[in-house]
Amino acid sequence: MTDIKICGLSTPESFDAAIDAGATHVGLVHFDKSPRHVSLEDATKLRRRAPAHVKVVLLLVNADPVATAKAMQDVRPDVIQFHGSETPEWLGALKQKTPFEIWKAFGVRDVDQIRNAYKFDQVADRMLFDAPARQLPGGNGTGFDWSIVVDHDHHLPWGLAGGLDPANVGQALAATAAPLVDVSSGVESAPGVKDVDLIRAFCEAVQDYDRDHSQA
Repeated sequence: MTDIKICGLSTPESFDAAIDAGATHVGLVHFDKSPRHVSLEDATKLRRRAPAHVKVVLLLVNADPVATAKAMQDVRPDVIQFHGSETPEWLGALKQKTPFEIWKAFGVRDVDQIRNAYKFDQVADRMLFDAPARQLPGGNGTGFDWSIVVDHDHHLPWGLAGGLDPANVGQALAATAAPLVDVSSGVESAPGVKDVDLIRAFCEAVQDYDRDHSQA
């Protein structure tokens, strides 16, 4: 079954809707330049709403060691997703000190660039392949050439992000067989404003793909 991450949740209503719709991962963005930014206090409150079978992912972008430590201590997520220019050395040092899963997100432009992911083989638990950064590192609603990840020799568990929405996620899965799909702007009515109906439609599209694929 495909894992589903709904990212950029910021209200109890959208957080609960993602869980009710079948998301396996719920994402909280702690990055003040993002329209989806949540404070550590609000992230902690939302985190408490998650049942044990749903993993909470806290997204950070180039946070310094002090800010990273405080975020981990306050929120206690299941996963920390790094979506900036963090180095393998920095994540390796962090991995020795934290029990949480570490994900590293990459903006993908071409095959050569995606090979940079191998540098994180020993320090990340999952790679997340996204569209290249624009004004924000992610959540820009843009996609990339999926064939790049199809042809890639994945050393780690991975996920697909960038421009996904309820209308195209089935096509994306058929093209890539991604083990996890990640959506943010594709289930919004405006930047940072999650649409409960779109969240449900996205999850249903993934579940439909899984059902059809299991019967093939």
